[in-house]
Amino acid sequence: MRILIVEDEVNLAEALSQILKKQHYSVDAVHDGQAGLDNALSGIYDLLLLDIMLPGMDGLSIVKTIRSQGIHTPVIMLTAKGDIPDKIAGLDYGADDYVAKPFSTEELLARIRAALRRKGEVVPEDGLQFEDLELNTSTLKLTCKGKELKLILKECELLELLMTRKQAVTSKEQMIEKLWGFDSDAEHNNVEVYISFLRKKLAFLQSSVRINTIRGVGYVLEATS
Repeated sequence: MRILIVEDEVNLAEALSQILKKQHYSVDAVHDGQAGLDNALSGIYDLLLLDIMLPGMDGLSIVKTIRSQGIHTPVIMLTAKGDIPDKIAGLDYGADDYVAKPFSTEELLARIRAALRRKGEVVPEDGLQFEDLELNTSTLKLTCKGKELKLILKECELLELLMTRKQAVTSKEQMIEKLWGFDSDAEHNNVEVYISFLRKKLAFLQSSVRINTIRGVGYVLEATS
């Protein structure tokens, strides 16, 4: 899952980034409203953590703009304690929730999980499951019919993306944007290498699940009969 933090307090943004990365989220952080809007409009994020008071463009304007563009990414507003009018305005503009500063790490993580559940995503806590596969994103372990092996991080992130999307086709561009970031230098062959690694590991586990190529479109998980 990829989260965008839009927060002009650089130290707070960095602290939030580290907390979320430890929970195995992919995180990008920007520190002004225009950069926040540009990133949010890319549509690659699963959730936005959005401060209200920002240089350039305030958080309320960002929410209003992305909703007008048809982007339904869950938004959690970061507000000053007791700032009721801003909370109401944020919810009216399309924000999903708000957290008042200062907040506890546990509360923020719980609200993130709740927002992603409402979106309909699979929020991994103990693991993800698809057919005969079980993926533990904390330990990077992939299990099938009692056999187990450990993935490297990028393999785990790629398989997690495919499993959360279930039987939807995922393009190479989507994989690059979600796993490496939209401004990275990663290319299609980076995806192809990790797909090849995963296919070999699925074969080793004798899983019924295959990563099928939809020519000209992308990849999809499917189970053989």
